Amino acid sequence: MKTIPVILLTFIMFAFVGNVVAHTEPVDNSYWWDDAWWLEGKLPVPRNYDVTSRETFYMNGDVEIPVIIYRPKQKGKFPGVLFVHGRPGLVKDIKYLAMRLAARGFVVYAPDLFFGRDIDPRPIKHDYVLEEDLNKGLDHMMTQKDISGKKVCVYSQTRGGYYSLKLAVTKKRQEDALACYVSYYPHWQDPNAPEPLQVYSYAEEADNLKIPALVFYGDEEQYQRRRVIETAAENMLRKKRPVQLIMYPGVQRGFDFRPERVRIFADDLASKDAVMRSARFIRKHLDVK
Repeated sequence: MKTIPVILLTFIMFAFVGNVVAHTEPVDNSYWWDDAWWLEGKLPVPRNYDVTSRETFYMNGDVEIPVIIYRPKQKGKFPGVLFVHGRPGLVKDIKYLAMRLAARGFVVYAPDLFFGRDIDPRPIKHDYVLEEDLNKGLDHMMTQKDISGKKVCVYSQTRGGYYSLKLAVTKKRQEDALACYVSYYPHWQDPNAPEPLQVYSYAEEADNLKIPALVFYGDEEQYQRRRVIETAAENMLRKKRPVQLIMYPGVQRGFDFRPERVRIFADDLASKDAVMRSARFIRKHLDVK
């Protein structure tokens, strides 16, 4: 496979000393280099907030879509993030992902798209009406009084990466409400597309994603998913789209929510790094210090 000319951050995530990955081309490291750590030995300190939650809902026609909103207990307004669950649905382990992001200092709006349509977790087919349900959810999110600023960022995983892509491009919300796009191992293809397209192509909407995008995945990701992500990113960069990939060695799909019985040290390092890196990326593009 052709080498992707993408900003690529690689971590050696084992309990022993790994080899430094060599780059054959100059790499812009300005987005991760830290003089305070390298020259002064100071470790970065993440922001931590106690989190509270509330439940609400919105309507798309006669369908009620429930929402959980996670936010810091501290009073005041905070920048907003639209959390888009993937194929697992908004199940318990996925709710923790939204909560962990809120603990970084965000109001995280998490609609349960499947519940409103009586769709069981992990569906095979994609129901296209969910795309408009999500669009309506963004409208409702923008009415929340505790969200600061006029724009929010979208934060997704698996199939939610596709829903978010359609929201930004097809629904044109990158033109008014969305400032950036973050996704963990996104399914960047129509889930209903034929098998050859699932492996050898990607959703054409990716070419027109113009807002800054940050994508995480492991080097042990499923081949068909990894190929789609990397091919899409390569072509997006050719079109001068602001996309950045973060790849974690030794890490499989679901590293951010894999249960303890199968979870490994690399998963934990990757998930902690990804949420902190996401928080910095979101603050930057929402112009929040």
